[in-house]
Amino acid sequence: MKKIYWSIFAIILVAGIVWMNSGGEEEITASISVAEAMGGGDEEGYLRATGPREFVFPDDHGPHPGFRTEWWYYTGNVFTEEGRHFGYQFTIFRSQLNPPDSLNPSQPFYKGWNTDQLYLGHFAISDVQNENHVFEERYSRGAAGLAGAQVDPYRIWLEDWEILRVDPEETDDKNFPVQLKAKMENGTAIDLTVTPAKPLVLQGENGYDKKGEEEGNASYYLAFTRMDAEGSITINKEKLEVSGSSWMDHEWSTSALDREQEGWDWFSIQLSNGYDLMYYQLRNADGSVSEFTVGSLVDPDGNKVNISPEEVNLDVLDRWESPHSGASYPSKWTLQIPKYNLELDLATLFPDQEMDVSVRYFEGTLSVSGQMDGEEIGGNGFIEMTGYE
Repeated sequence: MKKIYWSIFAIILVAGIVWMNSGGEEEITASISVAEAMGGGDEEGYLRATGPREFVFPDDHGPHPGFRTEWWYYTGNVFTEEGRHFGYQFTIFRSQLNPPDSLNPSQPFYKGWNTDQLYLGHFAISDVQNENHVFEERYSRGAAGLAGAQVDPYRIWLEDWEILRVDPEETDDKNFPVQLKAKMENGTAIDLTVTPAKPLVLQGENGYDKKGEEEGNASYYLAFTRMDAEGSITINKEKLEVSGSSWMDHEWSTSALDREQEGWDWFSIQLSNGYDLMYYQLRNADGSVSEFTVGSLVDPDGNKVNISPEEVNLDVLDRWESPHSGASYPSKWTLQIPKYNLELDLATLFPDQEMDVSVRYFEGTLSVSGQMDGEEIGGNGFIEMTGYE
């Protein structure tokens, strides 16, 4: 489902007002709930996801101006040679503040500075051994080279945070593998090369992911559910060589949650038997599960089947109360899909992986164990939870 997109839109909207009215010198201090941010908005004039479409690559790996919000989202579990475990999240969001063709080219500094494209980034590292979660947020206008997204050469960037194509002389693919590069003010950094280990997955109905009853309440949703990751993490001034697996989502939309929906629990799980599971459970305000909850199971060869909420039993076994926000997040689950003989025990690897940024949410690494077709399996995963504030 990804993810925080309407919350991010609202915060970036504040950023846009700050940037355009004060020259970018003030800080954003607003904090809003996911339900408030995703509850609606003026959609007139924007492009909308209204049904399945044909994707064209490499163009669709790039930006989609005209849609209000878009993101390129990477998470992963990586390990040193000695087995030290780190989780990471690196996401760059694009937000369009005005409908297409509404920007006035006669305004001063149009060619260099005036833009309706704004970018926001979230970068986090979970140090499992030390149970330490560090994160940073930044934003910038999509002009004057400060931030942007392009296909050729492939690059998504926000200042010195970037997703960029690996040297094309070393690969036959035009846009992948990519290099992820980001550094926090405290020196925490990643420099990872991620390479698809399976074909691209079109989530939902051939890439069209419907989230509500109203027309256009949907997104276009692409994913690499398993990527090989290799490179380095720098933490506490120590540079560590790591390798492991990553997950990528690319999604764009102009939609919002339905009024009765308040948040979601989104799981991305890579199993030791080669299967990958995506499942997001949309939660209604009355505690029920939305009918638009959806998931997918991808086999070792990259073949995908969709999963409906009626096929999944998800039970919360334990919770953690955040000392930062007071939110009570689930921290331990059982997840069963009887149709595919899959039973999983899931738990956050340590409790405090809350993103205390403009919009608070939980994004953390999971322990995974269980059975599939009677065989013991393990794996790695990530959980994102919103709407618990």
